[in-house]
Amino acid sequence: MEHASTDPVAARPRRVLITGSAGQLGRVLAEAFASDEVIGVDLGEWDVAGPAPSWLESPELVLHAAAWTDVDGAEADPDGAERANVGGTRNVAALGAPLVYYSSDYVFSGEKREPYLESDPTGPVSVYGRTKLDGEQAAGERAWIIRSSWLFGATGHNFLRTMLRLGAERDEISVVDDQRGCPTYVTHLAEATRRIVELPFGVYHAAAAGDCSWKEFSEAIFEQAGLDCRVRAISSAELDRPAPRPSYSILRSEKPETPRLPHWREGLKECLEEIARLDS
Repeated sequence: MEHASTDPVAARPRRVLITGSAGQLGRVLAEAFASDEVIGVDLGEWDVAGPAPSWLESPELVLHAAAWTDVDGAEADPDGAERANVGGTRNVAALGAPLVYYSSDYVFSGEKREPYLESDPTGPVSVYGRTKLDGEQAAGERAWIIRSSWLFGATGHNFLRTMLRLGAERDEISVVDDQRGCPTYVTHLAEATRRIVELPFGVYHAAAAGDCSWKEFSEAIFEQAGLDCRVRAISSAELDRPAPRPSYSILRSEKPETPRLPHWREGLKECLEEIARLDS
């Protein structure tokens, strides 16, 4: 294994490349790996759908956070999603360094009614899910595949920030109540990544403890943020989005060495506190 020594005296900083460094996950990965020599690249510096730029120094570890994340948009532009999530991962893997590839609960069908483990068969129901699964293969053998779910953070575009905006503008919103998952705070995922890269290559499920529906998550957001907004439950069929979603995509790890993340409610509390600090 090509890991830095865990001896604090002997250890030296690794050259760590973060793709998608301006995104919600990329930003907190830079903080979690601050003791290393971090090189961040985003879309304007390297569109990973193409080969790496000639000026890029060879990394010793790659945290591949760049991805096509527009689930509905992937249905309209499957080639674009594949170029980003599959071709982009192949281009990043071509750098030759050990690679962390961030995958998704959407690689599963949602038909199971108990948590999905690393050994469970995959079966994505959307273009996005298929490209994330194909990206796992494109990452190669020297990779940690970290599957997580329902990511939210203090920056970027995510469900929590959308709910905060809508909750401040409206008296009532409608949110689906027939999809269950694990809302995961990106800072907790970044911290878990530091520990996972000391483990053997392979697939790891790293999602928040606990689970909820999108409606329940919305209600918790409003309660914690002190917003007086009612949440009306609707079905996925009523919402009528282009891409199907798994109705049940709770992730758990069957590997005892996998870091266990805090409960999603703790992540929500910490995230709202972070937003308050950023806004102050």
